[in-house]
Amino acid sequence: MKKLKSKKSSLKNRIKQIAIDLKKDPFGVVLDFFKSINLYLETNVLFCAFVLVNVINGVMVRYFTAGGVNNLIAFQPLLADIAIIVALGALGYFMRHGWRVFYWFIITIIGTIVCIINSIYYEFYSSYVSVSLISTLKYGEDVSDAIVDIISIKDFIYVILPICLVFIFVKLAKKKYFYDKEPMKKESKKAVSTLIFSAILGLIFASTLSSKDIGRIANQWNREYIVTKYGIYVYQVNDVIKSIEPKISALFGYDEALRKFNEYFAEHDNKPEKNEYTNILEGKNVIVIHAESVQNFVIGLELNGQLVAPNLTKLANDGLYFSNFYTQVSSGTSSDSEFTFNTGLMPSASYTAFVSYFKRNYISTPALLKEKGYYALSMHGNVASYWNRNVMHKTLGYDEIIGKSQYDIDEKIGLGLSDKSFFRQSVEKLKKVSEEHDKFYATLIMLTNHTPFYDEEALKYTDNPIDITLNVTEVVDGEEVETKYPYMEGTKLGRYLRSVHYADEAIGQLMTQLEENGLLDNTVVVLYGDHDAKLSKSDFRRFYNYDYETDGLLPEDDPNYVNYGSYEHELNRSTPFIIWTKEKTIKGVSMNKEIKTVMGMYDVIPTLGNMLGFYNKYIFGHDMFNLKEDDNIVVFPTGNWLTNKVYYNAQKVETFMIGDSVLPENYIPNNNAYAEEVLTVSNDIIVYNLLKTVDQNNKDSIDELEIVQGAG
Repeated sequence: MKKLKSKKSSLKNRIKQIAIDLKKDPFGVVLDFFKSINLYLETNVLFCAFVLVNVINGVMVRYFTAGGVNNLIAFQPLLADIAIIVALGALGYFMRHGWRVFYWFIITIIGTIVCIINSIYYEFYSSYVSVSLISTLKYGEDVSDAIVDIISIKDFIYVILPICLVFIFVKLAKKKYFYDKEPMKKESKKAVSTLIFSAILGLIFASTLSSKDIGRIANQWNREYIVTKYGIYVYQVNDVIKSIEPKISALFGYDEALRKFNEYFAEHDNKPEKNEYTNILEGKNVIVIHAESVQNFVIGLELNGQLVAPNLTKLANDGLYFSNFYTQVSSGTSSDSEFTFNTGLMPSASYTAFVSYFKRNYISTPALLKEKGYYALSMHGNVASYWNRNVMHKTLGYDEIIGKSQYDIDEKIGLGLSDKSFFRQSVEKLKKVSEEHDKFYATLIMLTNHTPFYDEEALKYTDNPIDITLNVTEVVDGEEVETKYPYMEGTKLGRYLRSVHYADEAIGQLMTQLEENGLLDNTVVVLYGDHDAKLSKSDFRRFYNYDYETDGLLPEDDPNYVNYGSYEHELNRSTPFIIWTKEKTIKGVSMNKEIKTVMGMYDVIPTLGNMLGFYNKYIFGHDMFNLKEDDNIVVFPTGNWLTNKVYYNAQKVETFMIGDSVLPENYIPNNNAYAEEVLTVSNDIIVYNLLKTVDQNNKDSIDELEIVQGAG
C-alpha cells in the first residue's frame, strides 16, 4: 500500500514539475518532448516500420476498392488503423527479441493477406470479405477460374512494403541493432506505454464518431461504410466478432428479435389485394428457368445487325416482362438468389443461408404449391451438393433434386454439363413427371453462362455465333469496303456476349422441345436472371463509347459519348424477369406487356402467389400489380436501395437521381429506416428460426382468404 501511495505521489509530483517547467520554459518542454519521440523512433526502428507498412497497406486497400482521393487522405480510418496496429504491435514488447520479430512479421503477413483478399473480393462483389465465408470455401474450387480471371496486378501491390520490412530487418541485424537488448522489465514498461498511446488514439477516434457510425458497425451490413469510416483492420476484427455473434445471440437475443418480428408484421400487413391477375394462373404447371448471370441489357441488343439474345427478346416481347428487375444477392450469389426467390426473405447478414442456416423452418413457394397438389422438383447439371442444394432444396419443400449424377455428361462447357444437353435431358425427365403427377413445379438451373465465361468452349456448340467485332462499311477509292475493327475482342464483356448468346440458343431449344412434347400446354414459364455478370465499368465504357478510328474511346465532348459512371453501372445490373404463357390473354386479361416499375427478387412471391393462388404472410416484397403509385423500393443486402426516383448509396451516403423526379419530404430518411428494418427483421427470422412457431394462416390459398378488394 505504501509503495502504491509512493507511486501516486511520484506521478503527482512529476505532473506538477511539468506544469512548473511549462511556465518557466515552454519551448524547452516541447523540445524535450520531440527529443523523446526521436529517441523512441531511433530505438524502435523495426516497430515503427512495422506500423508504417501495415497502415499504408490499409490506406491502399481503401483507395483501390472504395476509391477516391478522400479515402486516401481520410483522417478517421487512418487514426483507427494506426491505433489497432500500434496496439497489436505493442504486445510484441512482452516477448523476447526473437519471438517479438517473428510476431511482428506474422501480424504483417496476416494483414497483407487481409488486404489482398479484400481487394480481389471487392472487384467481384463490390463489398468486403467476411470470415463467415469460410463455410463456403469448399465451393471455391469449382469457380477457381472465375477468381483467377478477376485478379489484377494491383491486388499484389500490398506485398511490396512487407518485403521492404524484411530488408529493414536484415539491415538492422547486420548493424547488430538487436543485440543491445533491454531488460525484459524495461521492455514490458515500453509495451504498457505503447498500449496507452494506442488507447489515447482510440479515444480520439471514438470521439469523432456519431451515433449513426456506431449503429452501422453494430449492424455490419453496410461494409463499405465501415471500412471507409473505421479502416480495414477494425472492420475485419469487428467482422470476426459479428460472425461469431449469431451463434451466441441465437441463444440470448430471441425475445428481442421476436418483438421486432411481431411489430413489423403487425404494421406491414401483406394480405393480398384482389386485382385482374388474381388466380389467373391457378392450376397451371410451373417451369422456372434460373438463368445464370443473364443481364437485361442483352435483351433487344444487336451487334452488326444480329440480336445477341433473340429468344430472350422474344420471350420478353410475348410475355409479362419486368424490365427493371434487380436481384438482391450477397456472398451466396446464385444460392442467395434461389433463397430469396423461394422465400421472400433477404439473404442472411452473416454466412450463407443455404450453407449455414439450412436447419430452419421456411415458408417457401415449393412447399405452398405442394399443399395445392403440386409435385416439386429441381434440376441442375452440376453436383447436387454444390451450395448444399441437395439438403437446402429439401428444406425448401422440393420433393426431388436431380443433379449431375443423373445426367449423361455428353457435352461439357466450363463448370459442367452444357446447357443445351442439360435442357434436352431435362425435358425427357419433365415428360415423365407430367405423366406421373397432375401438376408440377420444376426449377431448371442453368450453368454454362457462368463467369469467367467459357466462350471458346461454347462456340463449339453454338449454331449461329455472335460477331463481337465492329463491321464498318467505308468508301475506299470509290468502292464500298467492309472493314472489321476489334471492338469487344479480348475483353471479358466480349466473352460474356458470346457466352450469353449460347445460353440464349439453349433457352430457345428448350422452348421448342417443351412445345414438341406438349409440356407448354397449361404451363407458365417463369424466367429470371439470378444475378448480374460482374462485368467491369471499363468494358462497358468501351462497349458504349468505342471509337474504331483509334481503337479507343470517344472523347467526352463527342456528341455520341455515353456517360457511364458508378451509378449507371449499378442500374445496369438489372436482370430479366419474365412470366410467359402460350395464351396471350387469359380470362380477357393481357399476358403480354412490359412492367417498368423497379422490382426486387423479394417481390416475386407476392406477385406470383397472387397469380397462382397461394399466400405467404412473412415476406418483404409487394405484388407488382397492386402498386398504386407506380413506385416500389428494392433493398439490397448492403443497405443501398432503389426506387423509380432514386438510387441511394447508404455506404457512401450518396443520392443518384433517376429522371427529373422531385422527392417528397423525408423520402430518404424514411426509406433508410425502412431498409434497415427489413434487413434486421429478415436476418432475425433466419438466425432465430422465427417461422418455426408462427400461425399457419399464411399457408392458406388466396381463395380461402378474405381478400381486400382492390382495383380490378
